[in-house]
Amino acid sequence: MNQPTNNNYDLEERTAKFGESVICFCKSVNENSINKPLINQLVRSATSVGANYMEANGASSRKDFCNKIFICKKESQETKHWFRMISQCNPEKTEDLRKLWQEAQELTMIFQKITNSLRSKN
Repeated sequence: MNQPTNNNYDLEERTAKFGESVICFCKSVNENSINKPLINQLVRSATSVGANYMEANGASSRKDFCNKIFICKKESQETKHWFRMISQCNPEKTEDLRKLWQEAQELTMIFQKITNSLRSKN
């Protein structure tokens, strides 16, 4: 019998939903000469979190898994930077960004915890 999964702890689903949420948010931002490159960077970093998590799950070795998880953490941290830049240019979007930033922060902490656990086992 399949047990229901709590999506809050299903990182594959959670990182995918995070990327989708960022894409939806970016569609709502007015494209101009300043926003366009920021949006591009934000979409790249936010969707990279989930892509690298998928790669980690298919890792060929423990070292490869550790490396991909570390990249997930770096990408979620980078995403927080782009949220800050877009907020600066679009103050009316600050509240929406705050929620997305919080999810990026939680993902950063989750991946940091995984990284720390993997290192302590060595």
